[in-house]
Amino acid sequence: MDGCPKGDVTLKKMAYDLVIIGSGPGGYSAAVRAGQYGLKTVIIEKAPKLGGTCLHVGCIPTKALLHSAEVWDYFTHAEEQGVSCENPRLNYPAVLQRKSTIINKHAKGVEMLMKKNKVEVIWGFGKIVGPGQVDVQTSEGTRRLETKNIMIATGSEARMIPGLTPDADRILTNIEILNLTAVPKSLAIIGAGAVGVEFASIFKRFGSEVTVLEMLPRVVPVEDEDVSKELEKYFRKIGIRVETGAKAANIQRTEAGVSLEVTLANGKVETLNVEKLLIAVGRKPNTESIGLENTRAELDRGFIKVGPDQQTAEPGIYAIGDVVAGTPQLAHVATAEGLIAVAKIAGKNFTPIKRNRIPGATYTEPGIGSVGLTEAQAKAQGYDVKVGKFPFVGNSKATILGHHEGFVKVVSDAKYGEILGVHIIGPHGYELIAEAVAAMEAEATVDTMINTIHAHPTLYEALGEAFNSVYGQAINF
Repeated sequence: MDGCPKGDVTLKKMAYDLVIIGSGPGGYSAAVRAGQYGLKTVIIEKAPKLGGTCLHVGCIPTKALLHSAEVWDYFTHAEEQGVSCENPRLNYPAVLQRKSTIINKHAKGVEMLMKKNKVEVIWGFGKIVGPGQVDVQTSEGTRRLETKNIMIATGSEARMIPGLTPDADRILTNIEILNLTAVPKSLAIIGAGAVGVEFASIFKRFGSEVTVLEMLPRVVPVEDEDVSKELEKYFRKIGIRVETGAKAANIQRTEAGVSLEVTLANGKVETLNVEKLLIAVGRKPNTESIGLENTRAELDRGFIKVGPDQQTAEPGIYAIGDVVAGTPQLAHVATAEGLIAVAKIAGKNFTPIKRNRIPGATYTEPGIGSVGLTEAQAKAQGYDVKVGKFPFVGNSKATILGHHEGFVKVVSDAKYGEILGVHIIGPHGYELIAEAVAAMEAEATVDTMINTIHAHPTLYEALGEAFNSVYGQAINF
């Protein structure tokens, strides 16, 4: 091993069926399934606890904060619900403590899953030294593992604007912002993808003055264009400043916080002074220093190329999750890919990832859920597109909840009624998308869903109405 004398390497003589590097949702789910299949498995984790970015500084803590923000929003608008709540007080340290309690509970749960499924855990940094060999740098030295198969599940980390480094107080990534001890008076966010808009939604409701800067022409740019327009309209309505087509430069720490020069879409240059700055410009794969140069695995801009079975160009080495080229960086994608790889290793049947069946979920208010092709993508692929759209203003349950924002949009093929995509922005949109995912996976048509009875009064009735709307037959709008 480079930089490690042979005398410092302890050989683990008992060979494994599978060594997994990384214990995020993809890695630990794969380990559980491998244990269920009876494979001798070990998982390597460099952090002090299992669970990866998603559990500790990503999906779970942000959704915990989003839930607290939703509860706080209800308290501050309680009179609208017929509830008198005088002088409500936000106890932000208690919000953070609740977040930590949730994280610790689930981290312990992952450890219990490893024990239950007889998966060995080694704490350290794993590096592939060749086919079937992984060195782990632990606190007690370097340990070499012999294995039949290796799975790379090392995840990703926040991209940083060149020349900037994050700190604990002013220039932040998703890690630092989760540990702020107080709600900032003002917050600028560079990047309007899922991470950026979720934190905008959190801190606006907690009382921050929020500005979102996006270089591209619209927010949440991977979503259908109508969804982007609706979210931007709502953000502006509640007082979030949104600047698309904007570029930030000359970012400086100041005594009061952060100063940055913003070139707006109209060419005007403005100096923006804020207490905190969040950088949310995407994530880069953790593929450096893990020994890929010792394999035949192929890279595309740092991402690992894999086949339908998640195997790299090096037989016996698999990659899943955020490090993989061509699939979105989502926890549920990592999990699905991990289960596919383990099935291949164990000689079981598996179904490869279908790119157009992967649900996206953004937990803003209003929430976003999507699957399949956008309207623009469907037209670009040559489909004769027929669209149905139903607004939540026509939904009784949305009225009860007091959240009328948004709509359900169905993109279909006019000839056969094939469902090409479904896009939701509205109350609990990230939950409602489940029906559309199941329908598309089952190859249901628009007609199938029109004839599917939806319970009343529910939010998901809006999907039934949207499918009817494809033929201009929505009832309540």
